[in-house]
Amino acid sequence: MTPGSVTSAARAFGSHGDGLPGPVMVVGSTGMLGRAWVALLRGRGIEHVPTTRVEVDLRDPGSIERTVDGRCRWVVNCAAWTDVDGAEKDFAGAVALNATGVEALARQCKRVGATLVHYSTDYVFNGQATQPYPTDHPREPLNAYGKSKAMGEEAIERSGCRYLILRTSWLYAPWGKNFVRTIAGLLRQRDSIKVVDDQRGRPTSCEPLAETSLKLMAKGAEGMYHATDGGECTWCGFAREIGRLLGTKCRVEPCTTAEFPRPAKRPAYSVLDLSKTERLIGPMTPWEVTLADVVKRLEVG
Repeated sequence: MTPGSVTSAARAFGSHGDGLPGPVMVVGSTGMLGRAWVALLRGRGIEHVPTTRVEVDLRDPGSIERTVDGRCRWVVNCAAWTDVDGAEKDFAGAVALNATGVEALARQCKRVGATLVHYSTDYVFNGQATQPYPTDHPREPLNAYGKSKAMGEEAIERSGCRYLILRTSWLYAPWGKNFVRTIAGLLRQRDSIKVVDDQRGRPTSCEPLAETSLKLMAKGAEGMYHATDGGECTWCGFAREIGRLLGTKCRVEPCTTAEFPRPAKRPAYSVLDLSKTERLIGPMTPWEVTLADVVKRLEVG
């Protein structure tokens, strides 16, 4: 299998749900992305098995072996360590979830003949590029979180399982802990906020990401792909658009990364090249459009 190939896996679509895939196991089904996946599968009438940490704990190989037992031909992994700054203090914890656990999951998928769909990150790159990163660009993460995710990618590639890795970036949803909900709360409470304006990437709404993933699966895509919403911006530009949609009077002022130091170093430029994905399933929806939809439905709290 070559990275980014389209294979006979597409033939697996058609035996369930009017040409849609099935059954699908969703690992981490109560997380931000997992919730989007479960809603999508339910809405499409696709047979699926949602699992939580009770059933599948990536730190417990036994739970993986017991639960990933061959009944589902697709295993969508939405579980991960996502605390970027926290990984600097607990790299072993990040590796346990993002690499060691992923390796165990990939090997079990190999044993039972399931295809693993796994999510990775723009943080596997060094942030020094000036044009979007292609899928085959060398991995060179800047921080512990990025290193743990790169290790997970490599483990899947070594495992011999059938896989689809989707690198994505700047994830958010109407629910869960994410930039959009955090900024929306601040915009409603303050007269002004400062947001970093020298880091550029692609925002990604979880619901379109799940849909993009399903389309790629239906096309039989295997290997490495990038999946985000269309367009790009800085965090400051992202925050300003949230404020515009909310109609708040709070000022969003730009600042530099140096003015807002964090434990983990962030890439200055982490725009992912979407051309391979768009050639297969068409253009990605602009981030401004998907953001507008989410802002209308933000959960309070």
